[in-house]
Amino acid sequence: MNQNIETLCIQAGYSPKNGEPRQIPIYQSTTFKYATSEDMGKLFDLEASGYFYSRLANPTCDAVAAKIAALEGGTAAMLTSSGQAASFFAIFNIASAGDHVVSSSAIYGGSFNLFNVTMRRMGIDFTFVSPDATEEELNAAFKPNTKAVFGETIANPALNVLDIEKFAKVAHAHGVPLIIDNTFATPVNCRPFEWGADIVTHSTTKYMDGHASAVGGCIVDSGKFDWTKYPDKFPGLCTPDDSYHGVTYTERFGLEGAYITKCTAQLMRDLGCVQSPQSAYYLNLGLESLPFRMRQHCANAQKIAEFLQSNEKVAWVKYCGLKGDKYYELAQKYLPNGSCGVISFGLKGGRTAAEVFMKNMQLGSIETHVADSRTCCLHPASATHRQMTDEQLEAAGVGADLIRLSCGLENAEDLIADLKQAIDKV
Repeated sequence: MNQNIETLCIQAGYSPKNGEPRQIPIYQSTTFKYATSEDMGKLFDLEASGYFYSRLANPTCDAVAAKIAALEGGTAAMLTSSGQAASFFAIFNIASAGDHVVSSSAIYGGSFNLFNVTMRRMGIDFTFVSPDATEEELNAAFKPNTKAVFGETIANPALNVLDIEKFAKVAHAHGVPLIIDNTFATPVNCRPFEWGADIVTHSTTKYMDGHASAVGGCIVDSGKFDWTKYPDKFPGLCTPDDSYHGVTYTERFGLEGAYITKCTAQLMRDLGCVQSPQSAYYLNLGLESLPFRMRQHCANAQKIAEFLQSNEKVAWVKYCGLKGDKYYELAQKYLPNGSCGVISFGLKGGRTAAEVFMKNMQLGSIETHVADSRTCCLHPASATHRQMTDEQLEAAGVGADLIRLSCGLENAEDLIADLKQAIDKV
């Protein structure tokens, strides 16, 4: 039976049997007991499903991952210790030293540094393309050793909306999967698999958790990309793994399970970027209210963006729900029910005006965090990017006047009143 997302957020991933706990139990155990060595040996050979050490997999984490897979319409998923770990694993599972990846340039700064610095040191090359690139420009970025394409549904903090269908078409023409970070939109507002994406990642720390209670990440596989069509390009999935007695993941687990099984059996085994059962429990509590929270986040952001747009002291506003925004039409296609609660804007008077505004905000707290139940605000030029000159900020696409506002769940009129009094002091 097909169920709506509100129902899946409550019911998916865990179905207790007679007399079992109704809420997902917290399996706060590092290890699991078996009657015989033969039973455990089957787990080590990937011949049976089960648990033997929580660095690889844990029942609490798996139940929550299964829920997120259902929300995204995927076939398998795994939780990670953070969104950064999810982005790293998603690519490193299919790319290694000597390989190449195409990525949108409009991505979270932490992801950009991960790709452009750390993973380059590991021998993986990246080409960054504009999120607005034409098909011809995208095609020109590919190399014979390209293994994946990466982008964000809604870029953090640039707020570009990616043309997922176009990026998927080009990726597939070159025989590689499209990986989409769907953190800001969440599956409530966009399901990238329905537009051709193959792998989805999340920083579950943001809207999925929603209460700033636990850091985490997730990777979801659509189960649709046919790795077996390109065995030379993806040997890790299509040829025997000597570290597991020669198992070939696509043969043993099919297209629906090969990618996530390999990611767990190899990367989680060796690198251990595991989400704790306690954090997974908190994440599940957040997921249960996700659809209702996203509606309020988006409703608040729309009202506040319209207020800012009409204020004479505001120089510009960037929010794809506003008519006339550069990404309004794409948002109507991919995000017809709303995008997210994050707005970028600038005040007339530039950096000085922004600093005065930030000092006078009362409800909106100054934080590096976004996508939380509480409204938070950041002036990058005074905080995360304070080491840069105004010229360097402009080159990075983060102007000295840019203010990032993450609209929480408070009453919109109260938030607007707070914004107004802070702007009036500029």
